[in-house]
Amino acid sequence: MSSAIEKIISDHIGRKVHAGEFVETPIDLIYFHDGTGILVFKHLEEMLVKKVGDVESIVFFDHSVPPHSIEASTLQKYVLESSRKFGISKIYFMGEGIGHQVIHEEGHVKPGQIIIGADSHTPTLGALGVLALGVGALDAAYGLAAGKLWLKVPETLLITVEGRIPKGVYAKDIILHIIGSLRAYGALGKVVEFSGSVTERLNVDSRFTLCNMSVEMGAASCFQKIDEKTINYLKNFGVCDLRKHFSDKDSYVEEYFFDISSLEPQVSCPHSVDNVKSISEVEGTPVDQIFIGSCTNGRLEDLVEVAKILKNGKVKPYVKLIIVPASKRILMKAMSLGLIEIFLKAGAMVGVPGCGPCLGMHTGVLGDDEVAISTSSRNFIGRMGSRKAKIYLASPATAAASALTGEITDPRRFLK
Repeated sequence: MSSAIEKIISDHIGRKVHAGEFVETPIDLIYFHDGTGILVFKHLEEMLVKKVGDVESIVFFDHSVPPHSIEASTLQKYVLESSRKFGISKIYFMGEGIGHQVIHEEGHVKPGQIIIGADSHTPTLGALGVLALGVGALDAAYGLAAGKLWLKVPETLLITVEGRIPKGVYAKDIILHIIGSLRAYGALGKVVEFSGSVTERLNVDSRFTLCNMSVEMGAASCFQKIDEKTINYLKNFGVCDLRKHFSDKDSYVEEYFFDISSLEPQVSCPHSVDNVKSISEVEGTPVDQIFIGSCTNGRLEDLVEVAKILKNGKVKPYVKLIIVPASKRILMKAMSLGLIEIFLKAGAMVGVPGCGPCLGMHTGVLGDDEVAISTSSRNFIGRMGSRKAKIYLASPATAAASALTGEITDPRRFLK
């Protein structure tokens, strides 16, 4: 019996592999960004590499867009010049959006691939039936030079989600609930595979959210099998090359079952992602800033839900609401649907497509003792600015409702 991940690696190596085995496998695609690119190119220089090998390679400028300081601008110039020097296949410069989003919008991701990215949230792409691994800069540099990656074949953990999806509950609430149950190290080093009627009903945007935050319970990667929704989604971006892989029934090292029929909106409280509580336990907590965006929840379906709540309201005075679409494509679609006008009229600030305040570097840095509610993936101390700030994580709907009241608010109050 083999998992889908074992089958993908086996296809690349040319022989059957098993979980726990150490292998060197060819990779199909490698990407990194302006933050990690500095270290990647330094390693390539130390290796005396002149040109990258025969592997599709992409660099994204998404972390500091536009650059927030002289130092950031200088380092980005180095990454840009090095990308040209080493022959990187494709450069997505500032304003295109977050790499994890743009890379599949531009048709680079094909089911059955092995993809590595010098960013921890690379497993987001597992929603498209690939093995996507976040790696360090040294592994990324080796991948660029040799077109291969050395790894231990990971075990696969199955999470089945069933039940009726309650009003006001979204993919973010589901994954926060799972992380709160399994804790921060519940899937350490394993691939998380999602199954069940709920995940089948979710659209691909929501599946990205599940895969994205699986990293926050220690997962090495995430995987979701290809279905008609995946196929149609990829066709929209010109991808028809589909290599489907399915796990055998008895190939999982662990299995967990969740029934979400009675689930409330969820909130992750400071200062750990697995410190998860129901909205009723934290409602009324005052907030200073709301951030809606990131590679977790900056997609079009998220912005649509936010607009539903903000449409007939105003952001609470002296509260900052920052909305950053995950890509330029999403921003343009949001504009055509009238969503951006709704945001601006409600009192929100709309940022350049990219990572935005998520990394605590620019466009919404938190000050001492400020409290934020964010749709991003992490709420560690100092993640979005001051080490004295507090960060709560929630769905875009919960974040939007909180912007109208100035305190953590149950989104069901604003949903018809």
